Amino acid sequence: MEITFYKYQGTGNDFVILDNRDGVYNSITEEQVKFLCDRKFGIGADGLMLLETIDGFDFRMKYYNADGNEGSMCGNGGRCLVQFAKDMGIIRDHYHFLAVDGPHEAAFDAKGLVRLKMQDVNAIASDGADKVLDTGSPHYIRFMDDLDQLDVFTEGRKIRYNSQYSEKGINVNFVSLENEGIRVRTYERGVENETLSCGTGVTASAIAASNGMGKQHVYIHVEGGKLEVAFNRKDEQHCNDIWLIGPATFVFSGKISLGE
Repeated sequence: MEITFYKYQGTGNDFVILDNRDGVYNSITEEQVKFLCDRKFGIGADGLMLLETIDGFDFRMKYYNADGNEGSMCGNGGRCLVQFAKDMGIIRDHYHFLAVDGPHEAAFDAKGLVRLKMQDVNAIASDGADKVLDTGSPHYIRFMDDLDQLDVFTEGRKIRYNSQYSEKGINVNFVSLENEGIRVRTYERGVENETLSCGTGVTASAIAASNGMGKQHVYIHVEGGKLEVAFNRKDEQHCNDIWLIGPATFVFSGKISLGE
């Protein structure tokens, strides 16, 4: 069948979006998702999202990784889906939607950036000097001095596929401290490669890089642009009132034949 698709990106993290409010894509298959996300034979994207209707919320977000499997929370994807919902006529001053990790809030700021509220962080583990935490998706944080010469694919795979994380997988973030914030490069599970940006990854990186208590606001440079993360550091293990802030941009739309 021929379907209508929409392509959005948030700091280079790109997504195919389908409007599933009428349930026409309820039976979409793993192979169909992989095809749509394929950069040579399909549209090309880091993931695919469905905009769905659900009682009690403005919409539901359903997210698939590029490998075809349903994924955990995607921060950049969430911001893009809020922009898509607005473009589809769901107009709100303050959005309330449901994702795989629970309810989320979102709004547009005066610059048109999407502010997305993330889930609270209730544990930050240490692995030597590295940190491990979950911001809707699990993330491994490693601090480094120079990211320019780093082979993110090779080094990221070593951690993602080691004996501790290979079964469920983990996203791997390499972080360097800069004068005005941090720089992050991410190896993303499900994509199984470096992505230009990862929303839950920069959120985890900003929290791991913070050493003060109380209100924090961190500016992040990723390969695809700039993001911000604001949060409240309650203590060494807990953060709340976490907001991921950045652009969400429509790229193009079109029609494509989707095999049965």
